Amino acid sequence: MTIIASLLSQANLPDSPTQRLDAELLLAAALGKPRSFLHTWPERVVSTEVADRYSAFLERRRSGEPVAYILGHQGFWSLDLEVAPDTLIPRPDTELLVETALALLPASTAEVLDLGTGTGAIALALACERRGWTVTGVDRVSAAVQLAERNRARIKLDNARFVESHWFSALGEQRFALIVSNPPYIAARDPHLAEGDVRFEPVSALVAGADGLDDIRIIIQDSPRHLLPGGWLLLEHGFDQAAAVRELLTRQGFKVVESRRDLGGHERISLGQWPC
Repeated sequence: MTIIASLLSQANLPDSPTQRLDAELLLAAALGKPRSFLHTWPERVVSTEVADRYSAFLERRRSGEPVAYILGHQGFWSLDLEVAPDTLIPRPDTELLVETALALLPASTAEVLDLGTGTGAIALALACERRGWTVTGVDRVSAAVQLAERNRARIKLDNARFVESHWFSALGEQRFALIVSNPPYIAARDPHLAEGDVRFEPVSALVAGADGLDDIRIIIQDSPRHLLPGGWLLLEHGFDQAAAVRELLTRQGFKVVESRRDLGGHERISLGQWPC
């Protein structure tokens, strides 16, 4: 006979800041209950079926597989999103991109573009907060576009759409008041690629050339053809890439170029305004 408290104490996951949280999330999923259930009923006896399901989840986590992929969903902003190995797992740091975008434009009508949308996290967060905006998310991976569309349909947002496109390739002459992107920005030889959750995430969504800036260069070079006069470009990047991204934006002709810091104090995003 196994109780909830005993299962949690015997999880034996690798040491990490999220070790206890991971165990609780996986057990709650095995039970089909919210996490609060674990603390309300710690002495509740669980079935063999639940215990076996939890054990299988733990084994996957011990191998390094991210909890989000095991559960099939991840929270971002105010949304609960379906995730899959075809896309990056949405991360709290990227919410700074959403916050900054919302502050730049009024809540009235606007056309907004999210490049490399993945799960649709950024596009859907913006569409949810600004119902007057029309938000287009693009990704070159067909499975990612389909996933983002499933998230959109489940959240029931009619002011967002998703298109298969390698950056701007399928957008014709469309222009936008705001372009946002969390593109690949890790250098090809970065040792962090062999550590933690990123080992399970798609390399094409992580790596961008020798210095990690190849895709950012393309976006900065091509975005003026798709920005309205006075439009903004916002880019997430690595914690040590802000100066290089600001230089690229300035060299391309963007004005009001600056970077913003995340909660950890790192310059996490950079932005610029295309001249009127």
